[in-house]
Amino acid sequence: MPVDRLLPTPEAEQFVALVGEWSASQLAPRAGDSDRAGTFPREVFREIGELGMLGLPYPEQHGGGGQPYDVYLQALEIIGAAWASVAVGVSVHILSCYPLATFGTEEQRRRLLPALLAGDQLGAYCLSESHAGSDPAAMRTTAVRDGDAYVLSGAKAWTTHGGEADFYTVMARTADDPKGISCFHVPAGLDGISADPAERKMGLSSSRTSTVRFEGTRVPAENMIGEEGQGLSIALASLDSGRLGIAAVATGLSQAALDLAVDYAKQRETFGMPIIHHEGLGFLLADMAAAVATSRAVYLAAARRRDAGLPFGVDASIAKLTATDNAMKVTTDAVQVLGGAGYTQDFPAERYMRDAKVMQIFEGTNQVQRLVISRALERAS
Repeated sequence: MPVDRLLPTPEAEQFVALVGEWSASQLAPRAGDSDRAGTFPREVFREIGELGMLGLPYPEQHGGGGQPYDVYLQALEIIGAAWASVAVGVSVHILSCYPLATFGTEEQRRRLLPALLAGDQLGAYCLSESHAGSDPAAMRTTAVRDGDAYVLSGAKAWTTHGGEADFYTVMARTADDPKGISCFHVPAGLDGISADPAERKMGLSSSRTSTVRFEGTRVPAENMIGEEGQGLSIALASLDSGRLGIAAVATGLSQAALDLAVDYAKQRETFGMPIIHHEGLGFLLADMAAAVATSRAVYLAAARRRDAGLPFGVDASIAKLTATDNAMKVTTDAVQVLGGAGYTQDFPAERYMRDAKVMQIFEGTNQVQRLVISRALERAS
């Protein structure tokens, strides 16, 4: 069903409308075949870059779109409804640019950001490690100073765009202190970088996920972002914004599942009437619609706090938790509405359900989000 969006300017309205038209014509028709083949749609990201999406929330002076996060997330939601794998990729790219755009020097931003924001280069965010799980302070990847470079050694797990990215934003340990973590911009062409074969995943099959290995990779010292030892705070600040991206993608996925279920329920008949007229099913659809609207409301509320310069970290955790839990419920219910048809690949409901699950896991599991929220409640008491 049509979404009545509140956007701040006519320019934003035009851009979001353009994203909607392009997603419907260029993304949605390709999603199913690409998912079944498990192919990574690199050319799609070039097209999205030309559209202006890959730099949308960053300053115009560095090649970005200069739009508030509110607008970026609503455009991202639309992409998520058309093809979740691609939307997650856009969110990860925006996340990968965040440390440089926010904590980089003016010289670094002038030198590096324009190509990143134009979509000439696709980014990856290297924080997680297989043994550390949700504890980034336990990372073992090291960066040792050697003259005018840092020598990077270690492996980063669950890297979206691993082996496909043009640059990696890497968190690595520069001191033994638990907080001795630093952030680096690492071009993919440097020696000593390799990627394991892509993970075989339940969903998001068009999004490549790999372990990326750094074996004696020399990174120019000028590519450190922020100060030495500032990496953990940079990583956590980046994730606050990244969680809003995932919340928007999950909301788009929920909207697509709801639309599919409603259309099917209007056409499918039992006992002489469309099944949407049966209260048991109609009420299920109503609950699905309420969940989608709730997800959208919470991510927009958090985004508008961010745009206003207010603290939004807890709000981002609430948005990520709410939207991804709702996505799992709504997509599962969509399969139920379609019945046996929903369990087949003739309809995208089963893909929506598979794609939704990981959103409760990455960018901080939903258990971690509950921990963030509960600790904030404790501090406020």
